Amino acid sequence: MNKDALIPSVGVVTDIRKDTPDVKTFRVVGLDGKKPFEHIPGQCAFLSMPGVGEALFSITSSPTNEEYLEFSIKKCGCVTEWLHQMEVGQQITIRGPYGNGFPVETAFKGKDMVFIAGGIGLAPLRSVINYVRDKRENYGKVTIVYGSRSDADLVDYEEIKNEWIGEKDFNVYLTIDRETETWDGHVGFVPNYVKDIGLDNTATAVLCGPPIMIKFTLANLQELGFKTSQIYTTLELKMKCAIGKCGRCNVGDKYVCKDGPVFRCDELNELPNEY
Repeated sequence: MNKDALIPSVGVVTDIRKDTPDVKTFRVVGLDGKKPFEHIPGQCAFLSMPGVGEALFSITSSPTNEEYLEFSIKKCGCVTEWLHQMEVGQQITIRGPYGNGFPVETAFKGKDMVFIAGGIGLAPLRSVINYVRDKRENYGKVTIVYGSRSDADLVDYEEIKNEWIGEKDFNVYLTIDRETETWDGHVGFVPNYVKDIGLDNTATAVLCGPPIMIKFTLANLQELGFKTSQIYTTLELKMKCAIGKCGRCNVGDKYVCKDGPVFRCDELNELPNEY
């Protein structure tokens, strides 16, 4: 980790997009109007305001975007409540990046990819999905399975509808937990939908979402013939300091913030059952 990642810099919020009733996406640049720092898909950064608090969030924009960083943030606590009250033009401190990110230039390269997300879990995957989109020559076919409680809770729905759907060699499957009058697509939970689709078990799979979704989706992928060495997930939930000092994210001999938050599932099988 670059030591500069420990030092907050001042950023400016240049755009705020309301994705769902409780999720907003914030676009941040430095005081010079440029991207604050470079990152790898899957890495995180701290956003903070003196006197209010600081919290760690996934960077949801792709590294191929050279103009700004984006963060899709769900309102669920003190810091996020304050962030959701921000207006365009306000300043915020930012520091990062943290974590190891997805192996987009090594293990993922040349592979067919399956991305499976639930709810706000699409946010960390958006960075790597758009990275793959911008470097299509390096990757095979892409399948995206994404579900939420309702159609109103689908994060980045406009981008999915207008850009991802229709992309060459992209297959996008959307589902919601319960029927609504405004939805004519698939209704059902993500783990079951994964089995119904019949995914290609030679692809590399990436999961992100609520722990219960990941648990059952992982089991269903294994039933379909996926090996745990083909499946990646993220464990941001326990991260606190992001530099391996507070010990909050310690699991066995690993620190989620330093050794993760991205892990291959066979690596997780070697850890104590305490996460």
